[in-house]
Amino acid sequence: MPRKRERKKNRPNMLPSQEASKIYHDNYMRNSRAIGVLWAIFTICFAIVNVVVFIQPYWIGDSVNTPQAGYFGLFHYCVGTGPSPSRELTCVGSFSDFSSIPSGAFKAASVFVLLSMVLILSCIACMALFFFCNTSTVYKTCAWMQLLCGVCLVLGCMIFPDGWDAEVIRDMCGEQTGKYSLGDCSVRWAYMLAIMGILDALILSFLAFVLGNRQTDFYLDDLQTDNKDPGDATSKVSTCCVEPS
Repeated sequence: MPRKRERKKNRPNMLPSQEASKIYHDNYMRNSRAIGVLWAIFTICFAIVNVVVFIQPYWIGDSVNTPQAGYFGLFHYCVGTGPSPSRELTCVGSFSDFSSIPSGAFKAASVFVLLSMVLILSCIACMALFFFCNTSTVYKTCAWMQLLCGVCLVLGCMIFPDGWDAEVIRDMCGEQTGKYSLGDCSVRWAYMLAIMGILDALILSFLAFVLGNRQTDFYLDDLQTDNKDPGDATSKVSTCCVEPS
Protein backbone atom coordinates (compact mmCIF):
# COMPACT_ATOMS: atom_id res chain seq x y z
CA MET A 1 0.00 0.00 0.00
CA PRO A 2 2.71 2.58 0.77
CA ARG A 3 4.38 1.80 -2.57
CA LYS A 4 1.12 2.41 -4.46
CA ARG A 5 0.68 5.73 -2.70
CA GLU A 6 4.21 6.74 -3.62
CA ARG A 7 3.60 5.85 -7.27
CA LYS A 8 0.45 7.99 -7.34
CA LYS A 9 2.35 10.89 -5.82
CA ASN A 10 5.13 10.58 -8.38
CA ARG A 11 2.77 10.67 -11.41
CA PRO A 12 3.04 13.95 -13.39
CA ASN A 13 -0.34 15.62 -12.87
CA MET A 14 -1.49 18.37 -15.22
CA LEU A 15 -2.08 21.78 -13.76
CA PRO A 16 -5.77 22.78 -13.51
CA SER A 17 -5.30 25.58 -16.04
CA GLN A 18 -3.65 23.23 -18.54
CA GLU A 19 -6.35 20.60 -18.13
CA ALA A 20 -9.14 23.16 -18.56
CA SER A 21 -7.37 24.60 -21.58
CA LYS A 22 -7.09 21.15 -23.16
CA ILE A 23 -10.80 20.40 -22.59
CA TYR A 24 -11.76 23.79 -24.02
CA HIS A 25 -9.46 23.22 -27.00
CA ASP A 26 -11.00 19.82 -27.78
CA ASN A 27 -14.58 21.08 -27.50
CA TYR A 28 -13.85 24.19 -29.50
CA MET A 29 -12.14 22.33 -32.34
CA ARG A 30 -14.99 19.85 -32.55
CA ASN A 31 -17.66 22.56 -32.67
CA SER A 32 -15.77 24.90 -34.98
CA ARG A 33 -15.14 22.15 -37.51
CA ALA A 34 -18.83 21.24 -37.59
CA ILE A 35 -19.88 24.87 -37.99
CA GLY A 36 -17.16 25.44 -40.59
CA VAL A 37 -18.38 22.49 -42.66
CA LEU A 38 -21.95 23.83 -42.56
CA TRP A 39 -20.69 27.28 -43.53
CA ALA A 40 -18.83 25.83 -46.52
CA ILE A 41 -21.87 23.81 -47.65
CA PHE A 42 -24.19 26.81 -47.48
CA THR A 43 -21.61 28.93 -49.29
CA ILE A 44 -21.59 26.45 -52.17
CA CYS A 45 -25.41 26.43 -52.22
CA PHE A 46 -25.44 30.22 -52.29
CA ALA A 47 -22.98 30.22 -55.20
CA ILE A 48 -25.36 27.98 -57.16
CA VAL A 49 -28.22 30.36 -56.38
CA ASN A 50 -26.12 33.31 -57.53
CA VAL A 51 -25.30 31.66 -60.85
CA VAL A 52 -28.97 30.78 -61.42
CA VAL A 53 -30.06 34.33 -60.62
CA PHE A 54 -27.56 35.77 -63.09
CA ILE A 55 -28.44 33.42 -65.96
CA GLN A 56 -32.20 32.96 -65.70
CA PRO A 57 -34.41 35.56 -67.47
CA TYR A 58 -37.25 35.37 -64.96
CA TRP A 59 -36.86 38.57 -62.97
CA ILE A 60 -40.11 40.12 -64.17
CA GLY A 61 -42.82 38.77 -66.44
CA ASP A 62 -46.30 39.04 -67.85
CA SER A 63 -49.61 38.45 -66.12
CA VAL A 64 -53.21 37.86 -67.17
CA ASN A 65 -53.80 41.58 -67.83
CA THR A 66 -50.67 42.34 -69.87
CA PRO A 67 -51.16 43.14 -73.57
CA GLN A 68 -48.22 40.92 -74.50
CA ALA A 69 -46.62 37.74 -73.21
CA GLY A 70 -43.00 37.69 -72.13
CA TYR A 71 -40.44 37.82 -69.37
CA PHE A 72 -37.23 39.73 -68.65
CA GLY A 73 -33.96 38.95 -66.96
CA LEU A 74 -30.85 41.00 -66.44
CA PHE A 75 -29.69 40.82 -70.05
CA HIS A 76 -31.91 38.24 -71.77
CA TYR A 77 -35.61 38.66 -72.44
CA CYS A 78 -38.40 37.07 -74.48
CA VAL A 79 -41.52 38.89 -75.73
CA GLY A 80 -44.49 37.84 -77.83
CA THR A 81 -46.61 39.62 -80.38
CA GLY A 82 -49.95 38.49 -79.02
CA PRO A 83 -51.70 38.48 -75.64
CA SER A 84 -50.22 36.63 -72.67
CA PRO A 85 -51.83 33.21 -73.33
CA SER A 86 -49.90 33.07 -76.61
CA ARG A 87 -46.51 31.42 -76.11
CA GLU A 88 -44.95 32.43 -79.43
CA LEU A 89 -42.06 34.40 -78.04
CA THR A 90 -39.03 36.04 -79.60
CA CYS A 91 -35.96 35.91 -77.34
CA VAL A 92 -33.28 38.61 -77.53
CA GLY A 93 -30.28 39.69 -75.47
CA SER A 94 -26.85 38.49 -74.50
CA PHE A 95 -24.34 39.65 -71.91
CA SER A 96 -21.59 39.58 -74.53
CA ASP A 97 -23.64 42.01 -76.66
CA PHE A 98 -24.40 45.01 -74.45
CA SER A 99 -26.28 46.77 -77.25
CA SER A 100 -29.00 44.11 -77.07
CA ILE A 101 -29.78 44.93 -73.42
CA PRO A 102 -32.86 47.21 -73.45
CA SER A 103 -31.87 49.57 -70.62
CA GLY A 104 -28.78 51.14 -69.10
CA ALA A 105 -30.06 50.18 -65.66
CA PHE A 106 -30.25 46.55 -66.77
CA LYS A 107 -26.64 46.77 -67.96
CA ALA A 108 -25.45 48.14 -64.62
CA ALA A 109 -27.48 45.56 -62.69
CA SER A 110 -25.99 42.79 -64.85
CA VAL A 111 -22.45 43.96 -64.07
CA PHE A 112 -23.07 44.08 -60.30
CA VAL A 113 -24.72 40.65 -60.20
CA LEU A 114 -21.83 39.28 -62.29
CA LEU A 115 -19.37 40.74 -59.77
CA SER A 116 -21.27 39.08 -56.93
CA MET A 117 -21.09 35.75 -58.77
CA VAL A 118 -17.34 36.11 -59.36
CA LEU A 119 -16.77 37.01 -55.70
CA ILE A 120 -18.66 34.02 -54.32
CA LEU A 121 -16.92 31.64 -56.74
CA SER A 122 -13.58 33.13 -55.68
CA CYS A 123 -14.60 32.57 -52.07
CA ILE A 124 -15.14 28.87 -52.80
CA ALA A 125 -11.73 28.72 -54.48
CA CYS A 126 -10.16 30.32 -51.38
CA MET A 127 -11.40 27.42 -49.26
CA ALA A 128 -8.49 25.40 -50.63
CA LEU A 129 -6.21 27.75 -48.65
CA PHE A 130 -7.39 26.10 -45.41
CA PHE A 131 -4.78 23.40 -46.11
CA PHE A 132 -1.93 25.89 -46.53
CA CYS A 133 -2.66 29.14 -44.65
CA ASN A 134 -3.80 30.29 -41.24
CA THR A 135 -7.43 29.32 -40.64
CA SER A 136 -8.38 32.69 -39.17
CA THR A 137 -6.97 34.57 -42.17
CA VAL A 138 -8.86 32.39 -44.64
CA TYR A 139 -12.15 32.83 -42.76
CA LYS A 140 -11.77 36.61 -42.67
CA THR A 141 -10.82 36.77 -46.36
CA CYS A 142 -13.90 34.75 -47.30
CA ALA A 143 -16.03 36.91 -45.00
CA TRP A 144 -14.98 40.09 -46.81
CA MET A 145 -15.67 38.44 -50.17
CA GLN A 146 -19.15 37.37 -49.05
CA LEU A 147 -19.87 40.82 -47.67
CA LEU A 148 -18.86 42.45 -50.96
CA CYS A 149 -20.93 39.85 -52.78
CA GLY A 150 -23.97 40.88 -50.76
CA VAL A 151 -23.30 44.56 -51.46
CA CYS A 152 -23.11 43.88 -55.21
CA LEU A 153 -26.39 41.97 -55.06
CA VAL A 154 -28.03 44.85 -53.20
CA LEU A 155 -26.88 47.30 -55.87
CA GLY A 156 -28.05 44.99 -58.66
CA CYS A 157 -31.50 44.53 -57.12
CA MET A 158 -31.87 48.28 -56.46
CA ILE A 159 -30.73 49.40 -59.92
CA PHE A 160 -32.75 46.84 -61.89
CA PRO A 161 -36.20 48.50 -61.36
CA ASP A 162 -34.78 51.79 -62.66
CA GLY A 163 -34.91 50.29 -66.15
CA TRP A 164 -38.58 49.33 -66.11
CA ASP A 165 -39.45 52.40 -68.15
CA ALA A 166 -37.79 50.92 -71.27
CA GLU A 167 -39.97 50.89 -74.36
CA VAL A 168 -39.91 47.11 -74.71
CA ILE A 169 -41.13 46.66 -71.14
CA ARG A 170 -43.82 49.31 -71.54
CA ASP A 171 -45.12 47.50 -74.61
CA MET A 172 -45.49 44.32 -72.59
CA CYS A 173 -46.57 45.68 -69.21
CA GLY A 174 -48.78 48.58 -70.30
CA GLU A 175 -48.61 52.36 -70.37
CA GLN A 176 -48.67 52.66 -66.59
CA THR A 177 -45.25 51.04 -66.38
CA GLY A 178 -42.40 53.27 -65.24
CA LYS A 179 -39.33 53.33 -63.05
CA TYR A 180 -39.97 51.19 -59.97
CA SER A 181 -43.53 50.57 -61.21
CA LEU A 182 -44.32 47.39 -63.11
CA GLY A 183 -47.81 48.26 -64.26
CA ASP A 184 -49.63 45.05 -65.19
CA CYS A 185 -46.51 42.86 -64.98
CA SER A 186 -45.33 40.96 -61.93
CA VAL A 187 -42.09 40.08 -60.18
CA ARG A 188 -40.85 36.57 -60.96
CA TRP A 189 -38.97 34.01 -58.88
CA ALA A 190 -35.42 34.94 -59.98
CA TYR A 191 -35.78 38.48 -58.58
CA MET A 192 -37.14 37.10 -55.30
CA LEU A 193 -34.29 34.61 -55.17
CA ALA A 194 -31.78 37.43 -55.64
CA ILE A 195 -33.29 39.34 -52.71
CA MET A 196 -33.12 36.23 -50.55
CA GLY A 197 -29.51 35.81 -51.67
CA ILE A 198 -28.65 39.18 -50.12
CA LEU A 199 -29.71 37.90 -46.71
CA ASP A 200 -27.80 34.66 -47.26
CA ALA A 201 -24.61 36.54 -48.14
CA LEU A 202 -24.84 38.73 -45.03
CA ILE A 203 -25.46 35.75 -42.72
CA LEU A 204 -22.59 33.75 -44.22
CA SER A 205 -20.27 36.75 -43.98
CA PHE A 206 -21.18 37.32 -40.33
CA LEU A 207 -20.61 33.64 -39.54
CA ALA A 208 -17.21 33.68 -41.26
CA PHE A 209 -16.16 36.76 -39.28
CA VAL A 210 -17.21 35.06 -36.03
CA LEU A 211 -15.30 31.88 -36.87
CA GLY A 212 -12.21 33.88 -37.85
CA ASN A 213 -12.24 36.00 -34.69
CA ARG A 214 -12.75 32.97 -32.46
CA GLN A 215 -9.79 31.29 -34.09
CA THR A 216 -7.67 34.38 -33.40
CA ASP A 217 -8.84 34.70 -29.78
CA PHE A 218 -8.20 31.04 -29.10
CA TYR A 219 -4.73 31.24 -30.62
CA LEU A 220 -3.85 34.25 -28.45
CA ASP A 221 -5.18 32.56 -25.30
CA ASP A 222 -3.17 29.46 -26.12
CA LEU A 223 -0.02 31.54 -26.53
CA GLN A 224 -0.62 33.27 -23.19
CA THR A 225 -1.05 29.98 -21.35
CA ASP A 226 2.07 28.58 -23.01
CA ASN A 227 4.05 31.64 -21.97
CA LYS A 228 2.75 31.63 -18.42
CA ASP A 229 3.16 27.95 -17.60
CA PRO A 230 6.93 27.68 -18.24
CA GLY A 231 7.52 30.75 -16.11
CA ASP A 232 5.45 29.35 -13.26
CA ALA A 233 7.15 26.00 -13.52
CA THR A 234 10.67 27.48 -13.47
CA SER A 235 9.81 29.74 -10.55
CA LYS A 236 8.49 26.76 -8.62
CA VAL A 237 11.59 24.73 -9.41
CA SER A 238 13.88 27.58 -8.39
CA THR A 239 12.10 28.10 -5.07
CA CYS A 240 12.14 24.39 -4.35
CA CYS A 241 15.80 23.99 -5.17
CA VAL A 242 16.99 26.85 -2.98
CA GLU A 243 18.09 25.45 0.35
CA PRO A 244 17.29 27.49 3.43
CA SER A 245 20.37 28.98 5.05
